[in-house]
Amino acid sequence: MIIDLQSGLVKNIPYFPSPNFNERPANQVIDLLVIHNISLPPGEFGGDHVKAFFHNKLDIQSHPYFKEIANLKVSSHLFIRRTGDILQFVPLTKRAWHAGESTFKGRKNCNDYSIGIELEGTDKIPYTALQYEKLTQITVAIMQCFPHITPDKIVGHSDIAPSRKTDPGAAFDWQQYMSLVDKITMNYQLK
Repeated sequence: MIIDLQSGLVKNIPYFPSPNFNERPANQVIDLLVIHNISLPPGEFGGDHVKAFFHNKLDIQSHPYFKEIANLKVSSHLFIRRTGDILQFVPLTKRAWHAGESTFKGRKNCNDYSIGIELEGTDKIPYTALQYEKLTQITVAIMQCFPHITPDKIVGHSDIAPSRKTDPGAAFDWQQYMSLVDKITMNYQLK
């Protein structure tokens, strides 16, 4: 995968610009990658509810849960469906609204310096092999473009907002993911 740093877009990935973003603070170094999960309605996969949610166009009449989140303004840089398809909503160079109130190693406001990736899923349902494959590929591309993001700066939403969030949850296999990232990274270093 190739990232165009001018635009902040991943090449050959569909881009659906969300209004829920703003500029990062001046001279902000991007040095954190945050993994999330989302499914709308909760536990249901497929469809365009997540896309509508990130565009503030969720039809609150289509499911009772949607009334609970109707006033939230959120986004993520990337969303990886169960099929492995990746959608982009915010340029990686911009500040997506994915982390909320958050802290990493004493630094508040993680949205200022992080990239957020949402996986279509829940805390308890295993993620798909295609999701791990695509997540690994995009992670390595991000690490190459933003070299301050190192393996110790790849975290779950639950790590930066433990009192509020549990995602990506127990179903996410960190060991598998990080070993895949290490493997690809080592292959690049050997070339």
